[in-house]
Amino acid sequence: MNYISTRDSSYSVSAAQAIVAGLAPDGGLFIPESLPSFTLEEIGALSKADYVGRATEVLSRFLCDFTKEELHDSISRAYAPEKFPPTAVAPLRPLDGQASVLELFHGPTCAFKDFALQLLPHLLTASLKKTGEQKTVVILVATSGDTGKAALEGFADVPGTKICVFYPDGGTSSIQRRQMTTQSGENVMVFAAKGNFDDAQNGVKRIFIDKEFAEELAEKGFLLSSANSINWGRLAPQIAYYFSAYCELLNQGNINLGDPINIVVPTGNFGNILAAYFAKHCGLPVKKLICASNKNNVLTDFITTGTYDRNRDFFLTASPSMDILISSNLERLLYLLCGRNAEKLRAYMAELSTKGAYTVEKEVLDSLQSEFAAGFADDEQTSQTIGRLFRKTGYLCDTHTAVAVKVYQDYADKTGDQTPTVIASTASPFKFAGSVLPAIGVQPQGDDFALLDELSAASGLPAPKALAELKEKTERFTDVVESAKMKNAVAQWLTK
Repeated sequence: MNYISTRDSSYSVSAAQAIVAGLAPDGGLFIPESLPSFTLEEIGALSKADYVGRATEVLSRFLCDFTKEELHDSISRAYAPEKFPPTAVAPLRPLDGQASVLELFHGPTCAFKDFALQLLPHLLTASLKKTGEQKTVVILVATSGDTGKAALEGFADVPGTKICVFYPDGGTSSIQRRQMTTQSGENVMVFAAKGNFDDAQNGVKRIFIDKEFAEELAEKGFLLSSANSINWGRLAPQIAYYFSAYCELLNQGNINLGDPINIVVPTGNFGNILAAYFAKHCGLPVKKLICASNKNNVLTDFITTGTYDRNRDFFLTASPSMDILISSNLERLLYLLCGRNAEKLRAYMAELSTKGAYTVEKEVLDSLQSEFAAGFADDEQTSQTIGRLFRKTGYLCDTHTAVAVKVYQDYADKTGDQTPTVIASTASPFKFAGSVLPAIGVQPQGDDFALLDELSAASGLPAPKALAELKEKTERFTDVVESAKMKNAVAQWLTK
């Protein structure tokens, strides 16, 4: 299976080449030439495997220049017991009614990004060997909070790599910031970027398409790549946990093989819900994909109206990983919805770049709405949902997951849809203790680390060790850069 650019269907590379490059030379995103398919019998067989076995089988269909043995070895190391709970890498917890929560935060950084970013370093180093690349790979990352730490944790001191992360100054939780700024490793760098996540993401994209800068780096032995979900090696591992969720529903007796499910995802950059879309189109029985946004509800408006418009106020919310107005991975979906028409896709992206908005044709909107529903929740609704859920069921969720729960409840009330539903839980509530505590009726006291103890006492849950240990770590990275000067910051770091 080869991969083509969303902006030029004639540009084709292998999976290994796509992982090394991250972004296509024309600025497009890599996408499979065709999607693999799973029969119901094959999905039933997956339910008898553990998480590593399920992920190996799913990824082997997408990464065809890797052997199953190579993938099994990489996946086993990525999801090793010292990093993820051995009995429940991605546990599915019954919520109430027809809903279950897919907990994706039990990895080393307490966020769903660990599933991809513990595996990506293994895939990337193997891809470098397969492509014969000798240069040091420089990973550039823009993060709204969780990707940065997960990428740093995955790539720290990995031979042949360097990693530089940009996060929006003042746009993450304090715990998220300290997770990044205290990162150990000789090959890592972290900058705060002035502005919001979109400014940081656009700055990274400008670096990627700067051919002159790439040539300068190549002369010095460096090759740029990405650990954002624009990299197919980041997105592909996420497809596996939706297959696993279906298998868990089967094993729990909540569905029969072939029964459809709904999937709800709290969404910012559109990568996580796009992985669910790919799972559906590979044969996973999915009825509706429900896109949940916070007050930055550009995706809700797009799915509702067909107009994507980033010309709006930007809000800093209690769910900062979703504080995004330019959802990069939407480009992959648009490419498929418009019949893999690269010319039409380029026109959408040109309008977004020059006008900040575009409107899709009716047939594209009809296709979109046939598969997706959407809604949003503001901070007050998010807080109320955390409190109501905790009081009713004893289940404690973070602010992002609460957005998804609220949007699902609104959807179910509006439509009467009783389909068994999986809600992606993307982060530990302890990462956002300052917002979760008042939601369950506790007034926060003290610093960030006191809040961890307070939330533990109030909920009866232990604070994750990885977060509690931050208190003893010194912040290494404190530089703040203008988004227009991000390239200079990267160049200076690499020449130190």
